[in-house]
Amino acid sequence: MRLRPTTLKEANEFVSAHHRHHKPSVGHKFSIGLEYRGDTSEEWWELCGVVIAGRPVARALDDGFICEVTRCCTDGTKNACSMLYGAAARAAKAMGYQKIVTYTLPEEGGYSLRGAGWVETTRTKDNRSWATTQRPEWKNRGSREDVKQGPKIRWEKKL
Repeated sequence: MRLRPTTLKEANEFVSAHHRHHKPSVGHKFSIGLEYRGDTSEEWWELCGVVIAGRPVARALDDGFICEVTRCCTDGTKNACSMLYGAAARAAKAMGYQKIVTYTLPEEGGYSLRGAGWVETTRTKDNRSWATTQRPEWKNRGSREDVKQGPKIRWEKKL
């Protein structure tokens, strides 16, 4: 397997085709693809996973020194998630970030994150609605269907 740069468009197309519960990402700081040799030819490689990283979704974490993996998606290729999480951390470090974070659902094991050196730090409560007293204009915009509701586990890696 090998890593390669990828565009947000290509990464989102992969997410649309393969992710269990997320829609494509709206924006990013960078995206990385992972591909494997599809046959015996050295010239033919096939995309088997992508990672998309950007600004933290939580405003409290958006200090300019924290990067968030907003999507990590594979076709099930063994060790692909760990390779992508590791690559995202190295890229974020090279860009000057001090920490990288991501979130998983409680029913997801987190083995790939542990394998890449990430640490579970927080278990969040149920997602709050975007429509709050501070943002009443969000009330009629509908639910965030691209975000699975419920508690999440935050994972971090200091860079």
